[in-house]
Amino acid sequence: ADLIVAADGINSRIRGAHEDVFQPSIEPGKARFIWLGTSRRFEAFTFIIRDTEHGLFQVHAYPFDANTSTFIVETDPETWRRAGLDTASIPDSVAYLERLFAPELQGHRLLTNKSAWLNFREVACKTWWHKNMVLIGDAAHTAHFSIGSGTKLAMEDSIALVAALQHNTDDIPGALAAYHEARWLDVAKLQRAARVSQAWFEDISRYKHMAPEQLVLSMMTRSKRVTHGNLRVRDAGYVAEVDRWFAGHSAAEVGPPMFSGFTLRELRLQNRVVVSPMCQYSAQDGFASDWHLVHLGALATGGAGLVMTEMTDVSATGRITTGCAGLYQPGHAAAWRRIVDFVHANSGAKIGVQIAHAGRKGATVHRWDRSDVPLPPGEAWELLAPSPIAWAPGFQVPRAMTLEDMDGVCADFVRATELANEAGFDLLELHMAHGYLLSSFISPLTNLRDDEFGGDLAGRMRFPLRVFRAVRAAWPQQRPMSVRISATDWIAGGLTGDDAVEIARMLKAEGCDLIDVSAGQTTPASRPVYGRMFQTQFSDQIRNELGIATIAVGNIQDWDQVNTIVASGRADLCALARPHLIDPHFTLRAALEQGYSGPGVTWPQQYLAARPRP
Repeated sequence: ADLIVAADGINSRIRGAHEDVFQPSIEPGKARFIWLGTSRRFEAFTFIIRDTEHGLFQVHAYPFDANTSTFIVETDPETWRRAGLDTASIPDSVAYLERLFAPELQGHRLLTNKSAWLNFREVACKTWWHKNMVLIGDAAHTAHFSIGSGTKLAMEDSIALVAALQHNTDDIPGALAAYHEARWLDVAKLQRAARVSQAWFEDISRYKHMAPEQLVLSMMTRSKRVTHGNLRVRDAGYVAEVDRWFAGHSAAEVGPPMFSGFTLRELRLQNRVVVSPMCQYSAQDGFASDWHLVHLGALATGGAGLVMTEMTDVSATGRITTGCAGLYQPGHAAAWRRIVDFVHANSGAKIGVQIAHAGRKGATVHRWDRSDVPLPPGEAWELLAPSPIAWAPGFQVPRAMTLEDMDGVCADFVRATELANEAGFDLLELHMAHGYLLSSFISPLTNLRDDEFGGDLAGRMRFPLRVFRAVRAAWPQQRPMSVRISATDWIAGGLTGDDAVEIARMLKAEGCDLIDVSAGQTTPASRPVYGRMFQTQFSDQIRNELGIATIAVGNIQDWDQVNTIVASGRADLCALARPHLIDPHFTLRAALEQGYSGPGVTWPQQYLAARPRP
């Protein structure tokens, strides 16, 4: 034959016979599902969620033809086993599901067609063609049924294949290469969206506490391809109702979700926008300078609800570079007080300080000179870490901390907290992320101790929790504390999202009010999975499994994403870094572009001419 088209599905024999060429990756999902039909015809794609004594079941139903519908039932493996479906026959499973979904089936029966309880498998092939053989549809790639795209992908494959063959009639291999090149990026994007959608349904139990308004919005925006703004274009009335619910029915004026206020202890933030900590490397001997005044002052007058200082170090030997800001000399508090007073006097923003010790990542040159380059011998100071592991080749090997070292570092954090209070900061954040000292105690990749400060997660958290308790005791009780964590190490054998929930649980028990959920940067070997809002998934997991307020960070790019994240319950606050460097008035611009002039955003009197009129 001139051409062999392998449209033989997820269990493709042709793909299997040439695995060395196609190089398939097959990843099983967590949930169990069974593919059924029903004689009841649903008018549109319909999701049904049913809570039972065993756990949650969900249905993905949609019209199949003029008289029947597809009816896919999915549940997590624990619920599946508790319900006895792991040992039930298919007829018994169908009978159970007919009883469970009787209200929706309305007397109609469920239909089988070689049905079985399965795990969804995501198939992705490195190449889709070999000689005169080509894969299309599920043989080449699969996408979870929650986005209803399997048939769509196969049809688009067919169209692209025909187009490639028409343009390369005398060169079959060339045509197949062109087909692959034309399709792979679109398929990869859809598979990424389907993967996120699949994960939402696999972990749906974490959302059962949500109000219906938020649950539905979370479901509709789960893949990140649909946002609050997209939905407004499709159905402005629906989004207006969601915004009214989010603001509270007693709100005098309903605006976009990002402009709703938020309270932690006695601190009230005017909106949900946070300026992320961003190191400026512009301090002298730890003293905040005029640069910090102008930098943070501009960000505060730009309308954000909370402005965070850069990572501010608790000792001279706890700095990343000689240009890092600090809180370890009495004069440091006065330098910061000047900035805090400006923010309070000239904006509606609150200002928080992030305190930290650089640990094994310390004693480097200024980042804009040479990134991640250690200071030369004679200029560097001794580094401390839980274990004697250098950050990277060529870096100084830190000294493993003794109990005396721990006492000293803990005292440094307390002194920095007292100075932060003297400076008048509204919120204090403890930095336990990004491979700095406290973070390196938490990760199993960097803490190899065999004493009570190493071993399992409880042991690795022992010193960070000691520091937190000491700082919380020194910080005024009416003011909130947050902790920034790395929710994953982005590498096998390191921290995972499930570990992050347990870390947050320990911190919450000690009085932490807010988890600032970052990820990675704990080892140069980490391999992050980048994308828009790429770390929000960890904030979502911690917030909705644990019930603690969170800040989402990580490539949050615009106000539509902020609205989407906070309204759908993935985080309570959104921190943005680079967008604020490009536009310190990000929040004012967001109000202007959304035509909003109500509560939640403060315009400096000097800028009132730019404010949108009611």
